[in-house]
Amino acid sequence: MKIVEMNRGHVPQVASLEKRCFPDPWPEAALLPELENPLSYWLVAVEGERVAGYIGSQSVLGESDMMNLAVAPEFRRQGIGRALADRLMADLYARGNKKLTLEVRASNEAAIALYARLGFTRAGIRKGYYLHPREDAYIYTRELCE
Repeated sequence: MKIVEMNRGHVPQVASLEKRCFPDPWPEAALLPELENPLSYWLVAVEGERVAGYIGSQSVLGESDMMNLAVAPEFRRQGIGRALADRLMADLYARGNKKLTLEVRASNEAAIALYARLGFTRAGIRKGYYLHPREDAYIYTRELCE
């Protein structure tokens, strides 16, 4: 398994994973512009030619927001999500970012546990943030460092 920057060739598989993992998936048409956006940085974990997982972010003025993190169900519980997040945080720090924030469904216990292991702390709540189904989002944040 290796982690590389997302490119156009990865987008169809990332869009397919979005459909498998999220009730409101990003379509290819929304993912493609991320490759050209200077504020965006996306990584994929690949096994051969297959995308096993991905993570995306946007950064402004030294602060970053984690957009999406997903791992294909058949690749879960192998440390891929953690590896993607660790690499993203290291790369964002190297690019001059000092803080990373994310939202997570209040019911997503596995993701919340991962973020706790990664050193994130809960900073707040966004009521009714998710629409399908309607659910609150917890806001988590972490200072980035070497």
